[in-house]
Amino acid sequence: MALALCLRALCSLAGWLSLYGSFCRLNKHRSYEWNCRLVTFTHGILSIGLSAYIGFIDGPWPFTHPGSPNTPLQVHVLCLTLGYFIFDLGWCIYFRSEGPLMLAHHTLSILGIVVALVLGESGTEVNAVLFGSEITNPLLQMRWFLRETGHYHSFTGDVVDFLFVALFTGVRIGVGACLLFCEMVSPTPKWFVKVGGVAMYVVSWCFMFSIWRFAWRKSIKKYHTWRSRWSEEWQLRLNGHLKTH
Repeated sequence: MALALCLRALCSLAGWLSLYGSFCRLNKHRSYEWNCRLVTFTHGILSIGLSAYIGFIDGPWPFTHPGSPNTPLQVHVLCLTLGYFIFDLGWCIYFRSEGPLMLAHHTLSILGIVVALVLGESGTEVNAVLFGSEITNPLLQMRWFLRETGHYHSFTGDVVDFLFVALFTGVRIGVGACLLFCEMVSPTPKWFVKVGGVAMYVVSWCFMFSIWRFAWRKSIKKYHTWRSRWSEEWQLRLNGHLKTH
């Protein structure tokens, strides 16, 4: 069983490496980070769809059955995601593109998936965490692509930022707190699985502080820009009605 899981993870890793190589060949004029983010975007869309199907349709429900035995579909998705996280962690370390917090997030994700696969249980809540973690990922990549192409400072960029902040706050922090509570009060999951859940939630809060600071600065900047524009328009409108002597 362990050998089969390792082979699945290695096949997944090879698949993501092949996809990255294909993007690099197709987009030779683009940077390595551009192509890596295309892989990340692809994984985000794929993992959201699969984890949502597992959580909402295939089951079991993570809020009522934490620590339950892994289903075959859960194992497939976890192996697929494990290969991706190994690829992305290796890429980040090689290119030194991320800070300690993102590296910690990737490391905890890898450890959590490995533990669930080795134990043969808790895939239900790990899959739920995967859904919550990845649901904002495509928006994050879209934001980066908009910046690179010079379209970030637009209505589209504002919508992407708003959806990212709203989803991160509502899903990763709000729903994540409910999931963590269910995990902690349930007697089924192992204690080290619970510790891993707490660690992932702490990392989410560290990200949340940075996101809120960014959202506050952007909101203040937008407000001052609006006030300045409104003041100029009002002065022009007022001067246009003044009588000249």
